[in-house]
Amino acid sequence: MNPSSIKLFPTLSVFIDRAKSLSISNERKEILSHLIEYIQTKVANNQAVNLNFICTHNSRRSQFSQIWAKTASEFYHINTNCYSGGVEVTAFNERAVASIERAGFKVEKEGSTNPKYLIKFNETAEPIIAFSKLFDDPQNEAEKFAAIMTCSHADENCPFIPGTEQRIPVRYFDPKQFDDTEEEAAKYDERSLQIASEMFYVFSNIKN
Repeated sequence: MNPSSIKLFPTLSVFIDRAKSLSISNERKEILSHLIEYIQTKVANNQAVNLNFICTHNSRRSQFSQIWAKTASEFYHINTNCYSGGVEVTAFNERAVASIERAGFKVEKEGSTNPKYLIKFNETAEPIIAFSKLFDDPQNEAEKFAAIMTCSHADENCPFIPGTEQRIPVRYFDPKQFDDTEEEAAKYDERSLQIASEMFYVFSNIKN
């Protein structure tokens, strides 16, 4: 698939170039192959592609995944609905929000308790709406979707997720363990970069 002609914010464009240049291990590629196959099958059959990224608190990894998957799908012109959710409602962690801003997204905040964030990769795109919610929140309107399990706790403690066509574990290490340390920002950015790299790899392998 040819790269997108969409105009990205300059800082974000640099971040994405960096993400695309990262090496992905064969082990990770094998994990991601199941997601590629799911998306490709949907595209080939002219069916809606609905991805619901799920982590316990829907505060860090699942939010990163939703944002980067949606950005990558737009970049490669693959029509995809990207959602995220959890099994508990908390908030989109402010450290993860700050990391997304450092990557180059434009972020607007609405509300104070579990605020909604409107995230844009350019001035004209519809914003990605990000806030902590249950996986079956009305915001996640798809009736049939792939459940992408981004953390081990949710994967191991949610044996059944209604509406799931396929359950695909794509786990990431939690940057939370570095909260309030000198490494905090670097570790959040490292996880965001990894997820960006893998989501761009996935969508670059889809034939439209």
